[in-house]
Amino acid sequence: MNDALQRLLDTLTAFLSENPLVGAWYTTAARFVFPLLALMILVGAIRSLWKVKHPDEVWAYLGLTNGVRLPVTHWENIIGRAPACDLQMEYPSVSRQHAALIRENDGSWTVYDLDSKGGVQVNDLDVDGYAVVNDGDTLTFGGVPAVLIPVGAEEKRAQIAERRAEGRPAGMWGALVLLTLFQVMTALQLIIAAGDKATTAIPLTFLAFTAVCWGYFIVLRSFRRIGFEMETIAFFLCTLSLAVTGSGAPKELPKQLAAILMGLVIFLILGFFLRDLTRTQKVRWVMAAGAIGLLAITLLIGKEVYGAKAWIVIGSFSFQPSELAKICYIFAGAATLDRLFQKRNLTMFIVLTAVCGGCLALMNDFGTALIFFVTFLVIAYLRSGDFATLALICTGCGLGGLILLKMKTHVAARFASWGHVWEDVYDKGFQQTHAMTAAASGGMIGVGAGKGWLTGVPAADTDLVFALLCEEWGLVIAVLSVLCILTLAVFAVRACRAGRSSFYTIAACAATSLLVFQTCLNVFGAVDILPLTGVTLPFVSNGGSSMLSAWGMLAFLKATDTRQNASFAVKLVSRRELRGEG
Repeated sequence: MNDALQRLLDTLTAFLSENPLVGAWYTTAARFVFPLLALMILVGAIRSLWKVKHPDEVWAYLGLTNGVRLPVTHWENIIGRAPACDLQMEYPSVSRQHAALIRENDGSWTVYDLDSKGGVQVNDLDVDGYAVVNDGDTLTFGGVPAVLIPVGAEEKRAQIAERRAEGRPAGMWGALVLLTLFQVMTALQLIIAAGDKATTAIPLTFLAFTAVCWGYFIVLRSFRRIGFEMETIAFFLCTLSLAVTGSGAPKELPKQLAAILMGLVIFLILGFFLRDLTRTQKVRWVMAAGAIGLLAITLLIGKEVYGAKAWIVIGSFSFQPSELAKICYIFAGAATLDRLFQKRNLTMFIVLTAVCGGCLALMNDFGTALIFFVTFLVIAYLRSGDFATLALICTGCGLGGLILLKMKTHVAARFASWGHVWEDVYDKGFQQTHAMTAAASGGMIGVGAGKGWLTGVPAADTDLVFALLCEEWGLVIAVLSVLCILTLAVFAVRACRAGRSSFYTIAACAATSLLVFQTCLNVFGAVDILPLTGVTLPFVSNGGSSMLSAWGMLAFLKATDTRQNASFAVKLVSRRELRGEG
């Protein structure tokens, strides 16, 4: 097959060399078609994620003696007098945060006493810490009784039908066909741009990736899964990643494809693993140890590149462990509701953050350290809600940062050139001035994939990839790529309202904060709005480690999707229930 493809490629390149106007006309036409295709691919997914409804799921009811039934709409619920409680009981004897009612994976329930004044009883027996609750049991909160009432079969079927109607996702097949056309046209454009230097790696890589996209959708759809907006966005951004890799480093196309495939595998494995919160909690310490271990190993045997000792190099293979450490860190940092009320739980997370931050500082990888710190702030706030403590931490870290600038001259030099890159275009401002010039030359539709000159500048397809997108693909597609990341963030924030567990909520908010902040550092750093920190653009930059991290973050976001049959976190409803049978 490879020989046949090589002969076909030789014939095509020979024809294009004899008829250069054909390639020129194709590039000209493709420059206008690509933005239209991108808009048609993404508009449905983006609109769906921005406007999708997240209907409440009723798992049970608390029946009060006055006939009122309080719907239990989460796996984890705070019961109390405060308006912010999931189940509000406005009785003087009930504490503001009285108890937590938590659903286990097998469908059973557990009630936790949150150091309430009036206490908690189950069937008139005092609860010392926590107790198992069965359907029909009577729970008493500060002398106020309530019965746990299960959802009936008929109501459950009606709820499933209602959630399917309200949470209807965007169609996927049309977007998939358009994405395939986009990928085919991109491969052809890269071949035209490479001329006689084109290799079979270009068509083979894009053909394989197209097959993966179709295979993923077909297999999951055969299992009755729906809601593929996130994956459509990710596949589109990965197509751009292959495009910038084919333009700047065509020999690395197979390696980048392998990274995308490995990232997809991590996405599926992590998503499946998140379905069982009991199992998830058991490996939190393993994940914490994994984050520290990855950074510690890099500190010991890592290789310094561009001033940061962040890479492990084995022969021709290089790897950045801190990218996988991001996944482990968020996994370890998220917590279920029952653990949020344990004070030492937050303390241990602060210790984990301090160790990770210390390792990154010793590695001189301050861009990644800054990303970890922002992620820490998000997780710490969601776990504690304590602004005073976070303000104190920020103040301390700010003072530490000022001391760091005095000690690390290369970091201080980056900050010194911030906002002044045009004053030193041949040294400290070389990368950013070239990036901004190239970005401006691309206009709205770009000069064509593979036709740009920024690829000759170091880190053009990694740290400066936004400028490369602007140059070769145009401002429309470059802005769309950023809008894709922002759309994932909007979806995560809106989905958290109906989140089943605080673990999913915290992990999703932390993951999306990481993606958005990293995107801001990459985009604004390339155009000198922020200092150039050397971080990648999620899903787009050339780099295997970054790609694995981006897909891992997407798994946390996918787990928050509460639409029927769309979430990783809940098993599929049986076909008997869908047919309305008992």
